[in-house]
Amino acid sequence: MSHAVDHIQLSVEDYPRAKAFYAQALAPLGFTLMMEFPEQGPPSHGGFGAMGKPFLWITGGTRQTPTTHIAFGARSAEEVNAFYQAAMAAGGTDNGPPGTRALYHPKYYAAFVRDPEGHNIEAVWHGTVEAAPEKAPVRKAAARKKPAAKKAARGRTPAKRASAKKAP
Repeated sequence: MSHAVDHIQLSVEDYPRAKAFYAQALAPLGFTLMMEFPEQGPPSHGGFGAMGKPFLWITGGTRQTPTTHIAFGARSAEEVNAFYQAAMAAGGTDNGPPGTRALYHPKYYAAFVRDPEGHNIEAVWHGTVEAAPEKAPVRKAAARKKPAAKKAARGRTPAKRASAKKAP
């Protein structure tokens, strides 16, 4: 079973404007518009993704409130910078220029842009931070010693054992 998010959907008021923004802003990260629905008539649903899998869907309708924060993984600081420039050129507004966010961890390099609908869109590169193990290591149960109170309750205190050994 996978624990990754498979896809996410944003509601947007102006589908054509949102589609143009995401096509331009996500291009430096290698994402493209992969699907649109309906196939007949003007499209109102679009899926952006990479490697054959759309994972960000935008759906025309009403402006979503509250807005959403989505962070896209980048493969380098240069990709983060390129995302920021492309998103700003596509009509985004600055919500945090490219830079290190040591508050998160020492190698957290990110940029934040508000899309035309107000969603906080981030590109982040984690540098060479060591990845967590895929599966947590199994800890062996430590041998438990029974507390003296439990031994005393059963009448097996060290003093009674010693006196029992001395008795003829």
